[in-house]
Amino acid sequence: MKMSINNWAEEDRPREKLEMKGAEALSDAELLAILIGSGTPSKNAVDLMREILNSCSDNLNTLGKMSIKELMLFNGIGKAKAITILAACELGKRRQVSQAEERKDMSNAGCVYDLMHPLMRDLDKEEAWTLYLDRKCRLIKKMRISTGGISGTLMDVRIMIKEAIMCNSTVMIAVHNHPSNNMQPSGEDDRVTARIKKACETMDIHFLDHVIICDGGYYSYRERGKL
Repeated sequence: MKMSINNWAEEDRPREKLEMKGAEALSDAELLAILIGSGTPSKNAVDLMREILNSCSDNLNTLGKMSIKELMLFNGIGKAKAITILAACELGKRRQVSQAEERKDMSNAGCVYDLMHPLMRDLDKEEAWTLYLDRKCRLIKKMRISTGGISGTLMDVRIMIKEAIMCNSTVMIAVHNHPSNNMQPSGEDDRVTARIKKACETMDIHFLDHVIICDGGYYSYRERGKL
């Protein structure tokens, strides 16, 4: 009987290996084994997928051309697993022909306002967001940090910095809204801006701006010379 994947060393199990080392560290068979989940009593999922790939000369394009019935000829592959394999192959093809999504330019507060105003204009509570950018000030991701009350919300600087490191962002923008529609920053806004700036300097992240969003306008710390 083949040793179950569950009995492998943790760093060798496909799911754990992907989590620790990234998808690029896995073989085609290991990636497909994650999808099918299990093999047979005599063959684990990785070895089963190795067998199937070997029948295709280890060519994923050939694998994607197989039919459900052809895949089901392999012991351990039922209809559901066959469909899962072919769906994965089709997604791979579609990704290959898709153009990479162009990252949005966030180099000025006007760009930030255009991005965030539709999300914030109807809010009756303050929300704090962070925009994570690459070196060219193009958006990698945006993330809601917290939701607060009518007059304030908490900006957890630790979460903001941690996420920047996780997504390899080198430039960061803080954003929050004022439901009162008063664009002027409060004393607490000034204090949290100073804390974010200090934390970014420590971690070698460029704190580009803190933008306060109101319905019809914005306040930019950078444009006002306060950063």
